[in-house]
Amino acid sequence: MTDHATDVLVVGGGPAATWAALKAAEAGARVVLADKGYCGTSGATAAGGTGVWYVPPEPAAREAAMASREGLGGYLADRRWMARVLDETYDRMNELATHGRYPFPTGPDGQPLRGGLQGPEYMRRMRIRIRRAGVRVLDHSPVTELLTDADGAVAGAAGYRRQLRESYRVRAGAVVLATGGCAFLSGALGTNTNTGDGALFAAEAGAELSGMEFSNAYGIAPEGTSVTKTAFYSFATFYREDGDVLEGAASQGGRSVIARELLTGARVYARIDRADEGARAAMRLAQPNFFLTFDRLGIDPFADRFAVTLLAEGTVRGTGGIRITGDDCATGVPGLYAAGDAATREEICGGFTGGGSHNAAWAISSGSWAGRGAAGHALSPRSGRAADRPVTGAGGAGLRPTGRAAAGPEHREAVALVQREALPYDKNYLRRGDVLAASLRTLDTAWSQLRAGLHGEGADLVRARQAAAMTAHARWMYAAALARSETRGMAKRLDHPEQDPAQHHRILVGGLDRVWTRPAARTGVAA
Repeated sequence: MTDHATDVLVVGGGPAATWAALKAAEAGARVVLADKGYCGTSGATAAGGTGVWYVPPEPAAREAAMASREGLGGYLADRRWMARVLDETYDRMNELATHGRYPFPTGPDGQPLRGGLQGPEYMRRMRIRIRRAGVRVLDHSPVTELLTDADGAVAGAAGYRRQLRESYRVRAGAVVLATGGCAFLSGALGTNTNTGDGALFAAEAGAELSGMEFSNAYGIAPEGTSVTKTAFYSFATFYREDGDVLEGAASQGGRSVIARELLTGARVYARIDRADEGARAAMRLAQPNFFLTFDRLGIDPFADRFAVTLLAEGTVRGTGGIRITGDDCATGVPGLYAAGDAATREEICGGFTGGGSHNAAWAISSGSWAGRGAAGHALSPRSGRAADRPVTGAGGAGLRPTGRAAAGPEHREAVALVQREALPYDKNYLRRGDVLAASLRTLDTAWSQLRAGLHGEGADLVRARQAAAMTAHARWMYAAALARSETRGMAKRLDHPEQDPAQHHRILVGGLDRVWTRPAARTGVAA
């Protein structure tokens, strides 16, 4: 076990993590960043491009931007947080252009276009920036548990360095969890690091989650591939196997139509044939990685029909995550902060997916706030010296079994089980109460078994903890989905297809061995 001491530990390596590390360092804190992969190349953003919710500070434009998602999100978003994110994102994107020297393109009028980012270049520059700021980066160093002090405050984390094949521990005055959401190892591009680890760590330390019912996000991908960039499919026509148009598949709720067709065992085809020449050229410039798969397969997506599928993106593109309790992205647990997809995005999206643009803006903004907040906490007199505090590991399932290790399932079996419950369209996407309840019972039993016996050492410990995190994530999702007996935002219930005014509130969820839910105070604007 190698020991490190720092003021702020950032767990993760994507946009939220790097912005948190940068702003904590600029606030005068010593910062360590621990990434499961190689910071700058791991995660969903580094694998592709993304739009950004970047809106100039013009009142009419800001008003339109905030109003555009309120209805879709079931009126659960918060205007104050929306305004804060728009302000912060505007400033940070401009900073990225000036200090980060990101090569934003210019429009026909000569003005810079800052509403989108190429992920590989964006994250390359963010890695350079945090290294220049003095952040110590631990690559290929997945965290396996948080550390807490005698008062229950978060005091660092422990993990495993894959390349060095050694355990490590970082004592810290504060921790930022920016580990991303959970896609259940579905195969969607860039999500293999997104197994819900941060949510598990937070719950073990005593934090709550919110919006976990808004987790049934599925992305369209060419069959047999992983690229789930879906914006361009708004220009597509979808077809059945016999060549007939699949009516309704191109509408706003079209993915449910595609899912129903796929559930029959039939294939669904698409052709992006409603884009004119100008749009086609703009698409290739905006999202070149979208077209790599087609180019390699010899497919012209504008002229040729190609088979498509749906891949689960869970809380990566969904909305739920760790509950935020303060403007600095505190979690309610002393010393613990959350940012990016690890945190709930209900504040700006309500109950509807943030897609790429809103989630990207949230990552930038929440990362910046969490980094500053963590630095302020760590450097305050009440925090004390991080290296001097006695610490205890907070981890449970997959790490400290309650029974004999041999009695539990291996991590592969645990992952396979949770995927059987969380990936199928007729369980997670086209939801019904009786199906949700049956899946939850299966997952509760699986949790009891892995809690009693799942264990690993070294790299297998990392995999065991991932299996535990995915199982916990699915249980929170389905418990919250059962508690919301209506259709609101993404949380669609086939057995409750209407929106219920009495349920105009957020749903909090938590617990490990016993999952609980409760309504939060009303928020957002009136429907």
